[in-house]
Amino acid sequence: MDRIIALVDASQYAASVCEHAAWIAQRTGAPVELLHVIGRRQGGAPQDLSGSIRLGARTALLEELAALDAQRARVVNAQGRAILDDARALAEAAGAGSVTTRLLQGDLVETVAGLQDQTRVVVIGKRGEAADFATAHLGSNVERVVRISQRPVLVASRAFRPIGRVLVAFDGGASARRAVAAMAESALYRGLALHLVSVGATDDGRQRQMDEAAAQLRGAGLQVETRQIEGQPETVLARLVETEGFDMLVMGAYGHSRIRSLMVGSTTTEMVRSCKVPVLLFR
Repeated sequence: MDRIIALVDASQYAASVCEHAAWIAQRTGAPVELLHVIGRRQGGAPQDLSGSIRLGARTALLEELAALDAQRARVVNAQGRAILDDARALAEAAGAGSVTTRLLQGDLVETVAGLQDQTRVVVIGKRGEAADFATAHLGSNVERVVRISQRPVLVASRAFRPIGRVLVAFDGGASARRAVAAMAESALYRGLALHLVSVGATDDGRQRQMDEAAAQLRGAGLQVETRQIEGQPETVLARLVETEGFDMLVMGAYGHSRIRSLMVGSTTTEMVRSCKVPVLLFR
């Protein structure tokens, strides 16, 4: 069975990542794998320090530097294991049935890419441990993970809350259609109130696409309402989430140009950045 990969670190989002992963696990029966990746620099990779030491430096100095590197690596690995132990306790307490942990060293994005064949969904916090203070920005790993992931990515909000009402942003594009198809096939959305919303100029073509998407979801036994609303997507979607009490936003991660956005479309970036609820992205 495909795993739920939950990326955990020492940030304030780690508990929320565990709880959102447990929520998915409870509804789908999928196992959770908690993953902590130690960056190559953090892990104390061997370095050739001889070029930075002046001629005549004692061999003991090089040995001392090497010992410090080894000590730092042991501390970082111990911290990683402690993070995973805490995360496992949180996930199990939140109701996850099968939880495993993995501590790896390397590049986070490369690691996630290599695990995609056995991954159902990736869960990541909106910001990492080094970016908790930067509330107006996304964590750099979020952008990188979403860009490479061929699986849905759930960007967890700071705190978990029960999910009952789901706003589904639908623009008729390929990623939005893939999102609808995946939702129709997943047990995750059973019993949830889905609201399929199209933002922008109203026309018959978009309404037809909306009707087809709604029929696909209803055909799978899901509850869904549809709406077309004029306006700017960033403004309208944010207002709906805030004023109508939605618990999660689902949308396609669609790109417009590499110049405008390296990760995804500008609307997607803004919604992930500003929304106080989890955002589930489909490529």
